[in-house]
Amino acid sequence: MTSDPSATGAPARPRATARLQFHAGFTLDDAAALVDYFADLGISHLYASPLLAARPGSTHGYDTLEYGRINPELGGHAALARLVGRLRARGMGLIVDIVPNHMAVGGSGNAWWDSLLCWGRASPYAHYFDIDWSPPDPALRGRVLLPFLAAPYGDSLAKGELDLRFDPRDGRFSCWHHDHRFPICPNHYAGLFSDGDLPPVAAALLGALRTVPPCAAPAYLAALADWSREAEGARLIGHALARHSAATTAGRARLHALLERQHYRLAWWRTASDLINWRRFFDITGLAGLCVEHPDVFDAVHGTIVALYGQGLIDGVRVDHIDGLTAPGAYCDRLRRALAAVAPQRPPDAPPGPAIYVEKILAADETLPASWGVDGTTGYDFLEQVDLLLHDASGGDALNDLWVWSAGGALSFDAEQRAARQSILDRGLAAEYARAVHALAALAASDARTRDFTQAAIARVLRQVLLAFPVYRTYAADRAREAGAASRLLHDVCRQVRPTLAASQHPLLDWLERQLDGSLLPDTADAIAFFEHLTAPLAAKAVEDTAFYRYGRLLSRNDVGTHPGHFAGTPQGFHAACAARRHDWPDAMLATATHDHKRGEDARARLAVLSEPAADWARTAMAWCEHNLPLRRRGHGMPNAHRAPGASNLHRASGASSLHRTGGASSLHGADGTPSFHRADGASIPDRADELILYQALIGAWPLPDAGGASTLPPDFRDRIAAWQTKALREAKRHTDWTNVNQEYEESCGAFLDGLLDAKASHGFPAMMDAFVSRIAPAGALNGLSQTLLRLTAPGMPDLYQGCEFWDFSLVDPDNRRPVDYAARAAALASGADLPALAPHWRDGRIKQRLIAALLRARADHPALFARGSYQPLRVQGVRRHHVLAFARLLDGQALLVLAPRLVLPLAPSPDDLSCPDGTWRSTTLDLSGLPDGQGDRTWGSRIWRSLLRPGAVFDDAALHRLAPLADTLPFDVLLSAS
Repeated sequence: MTSDPSATGAPARPRATARLQFHAGFTLDDAAALVDYFADLGISHLYASPLLAARPGSTHGYDTLEYGRINPELGGHAALARLVGRLRARGMGLIVDIVPNHMAVGGSGNAWWDSLLCWGRASPYAHYFDIDWSPPDPALRGRVLLPFLAAPYGDSLAKGELDLRFDPRDGRFSCWHHDHRFPICPNHYAGLFSDGDLPPVAAALLGALRTVPPCAAPAYLAALADWSREAEGARLIGHALARHSAATTAGRARLHALLERQHYRLAWWRTASDLINWRRFFDITGLAGLCVEHPDVFDAVHGTIVALYGQGLIDGVRVDHIDGLTAPGAYCDRLRRALAAVAPQRPPDAPPGPAIYVEKILAADETLPASWGVDGTTGYDFLEQVDLLLHDASGGDALNDLWVWSAGGALSFDAEQRAARQSILDRGLAAEYARAVHALAALAASDARTRDFTQAAIARVLRQVLLAFPVYRTYAADRAREAGAASRLLHDVCRQVRPTLAASQHPLLDWLERQLDGSLLPDTADAIAFFEHLTAPLAAKAVEDTAFYRYGRLLSRNDVGTHPGHFAGTPQGFHAACAARRHDWPDAMLATATHDHKRGEDARARLAVLSEPAADWARTAMAWCEHNLPLRRRGHGMPNAHRAPGASNLHRASGASSLHRTGGASSLHGADGTPSFHRADGASIPDRADELILYQALIGAWPLPDAGGASTLPPDFRDRIAAWQTKALREAKRHTDWTNVNQEYEESCGAFLDGLLDAKASHGFPAMMDAFVSRIAPAGALNGLSQTLLRLTAPGMPDLYQGCEFWDFSLVDPDNRRPVDYAARAAALASGADLPALAPHWRDGRIKQRLIAALLRARADHPALFARGSYQPLRVQGVRRHHVLAFARLLDGQALLVLAPRLVLPLAPSPDDLSCPDGTWRSTTLDLSGLPDGQGDRTWGSRIWRSLLRPGAVFDDAALHRLAPLADTLPFDVLLSAS
């Protein structure tokens, strides 16, 4: 490997990636202009959001419309070639995000979907989509529900919002509803015209269309388009459209009759959760699930990506939402084989590979299936590991008490997510739940021994299994490959559920376990697929998209991949995770920020500090609530689904450092576990739970105050927080949600926010926030630098999310996808200032960029040490032993030693330069006995260590033993043993 950034030929494996979000405002050519910057920073591969043709104006690319070409809004194939040319010139590669699970439907422009709607099951694309052609509702058998209407079907028809049109470009009739196009089957075109009106040629053409199959239709439609451009054709087609105009009673009747003959049923968008008979991405009706388990569908979806790999224009892929696929293991096999098949075609300067990463959210004790044969996950698991490390377990009780006080008898996170699962099953995913129950009931009915297991009884038991399900999904559909793991997990879940069921339900539970564990395949394949396609979106919607917004003990523990019920971790736990990754997944991606994160990596790092002075933070939060009470509004008949007024009455004892419960929390759920709704007439808005969550969001996103303790809020700050607040309130689904907007509550919360941020108001809350953030900002900055250091030195391959070279105090999307000022970052990097010189200017973020650049340079200079070096935890002893994490990476006589701070508030980092006071590390030592005894004629006792972060700084083992690298300077370091 070479460390020359101008060398041609990308490294064989990604060494460090930089994730970029592409859209019309940031194109492939825009990225090409930044290649030199990323190369100088030390990045080996750019890591692109999806590049294939998506909906016009898409800001993320996950709504693919066409798999056969590069998105023209990004510059198309030519721009991709230009980008890769620049990358190759700097010895870099490209990883691209792919979306095999779903594509955009509704609207217009999806040729596969349009064919399906035109021809139904006769369409050559019918099996591309995961459609239940035999659902319980007889009105939908053989048809596709299209819940895209803005109002109930009858109202839309009556109001003239369904409009039959003809497109002379392709000879097709379609019904339009605003931006949605619903194609009419060509077999029905002849019926649009009045008998006797048609000239013989047109009559023959339309007569032939009555029975034409899909494969022969294009020629006839082209002829119809030609006829439409003749005066007579245009007149008669206009007359046919007028006959079906919803403006007249007769026209509405004809249009309704025409639509009822189609292979779809138009419906109000609100019917989707109850009736939809095709798989969606989660509960998003505009994204339809694909069946890439079929070889021809796989080839159609991946043809362009495979070709790009063969052409040397990409070097690997990130597979989006692997848990959405029916058989992820089989899919990974097929993907790997497809890429390997074209590898011989790759140009000489293209590296071997490919790299394959999968987006997978792991449960606390879950591991990625080794049989998938991929490089690893996209790094959510590492985000959780480092996040746990930065939280102080001793603060958990005080923050629990604060949350109980603010939320009026709050639930634990486990109970919160269980309640959210109940709600999602009843509302957002009710149709998917019914689909699984229906499949299981069919299995029961087919056997005389189980035919008395009714559909309702199956639904009751299955619900309990789903509420207790601890992971996104099992993989029994992968047949023997993962059936054993599925069986064990199902058995554990059923054992947990059994005590909650009546004894009479136990036989049904046992039967259910056998149906879903993979032991009876292939007879149970459909039921297993429906079940596994339900558990993943249920987990995502209930946990990440609901409970994360309801549960506010400490928001730094609520992010994608984290487990908020686990408040803090230990150095031992972090070491164990790193050792396991080094052994099992040495090339796995490491991330602390992504396009899906709930808040920026440095916002989380700052909020983590609240776990250290937890009781002080509790007192501050309660004081703020009292201080800002005049800003809250009184609600009128406000529905409150989740908190009972007066459910808990807590107070602060004078001078106490903790909160004390004086009243018991009332039950928030009925006997069946469903939410207990009540009226909170006259309750203050926002309620205290939402108020506490808002305060934490403000703390995390607040601009860094200057040395004098004052900050200037950017002009867009209020709008950013307001957009986050609206999303958070709706995702929580307590007082308002996306489908049932509570305008009073949302407007009152917005007014409360405006009052808080009003710098001219007499209450002075912005100054209070400045003062509080100023106190914790140095510790938050050290947390941010520590997690960055760990991401760049722990086993695995580090990923840098766009813009995170500087401080990242972003909020949830779309805030975390805002434009990045790369000119400022390039200028900062070019300045060449070292870490000690930048320490007094830590507020501008350049110190973080320099840390990244220094360690990425080290990774380029010593690739094998970082990629394959063993992982050796080192013990810290003495007074400050809990405040520094130490480990070494060892390979072939070379050693890298890492010292990273944690729980840093007691270290009292200086607001001037983040250094710790003199004597901080006195009586604290580093035990080097865990390192090998020696190499050749050198012993570890005489080894010389060179700092990678401080030019010219060297230490011997004795100095390292007393933690001299941390004294009188930034309290972290990475050192390399001198050769």
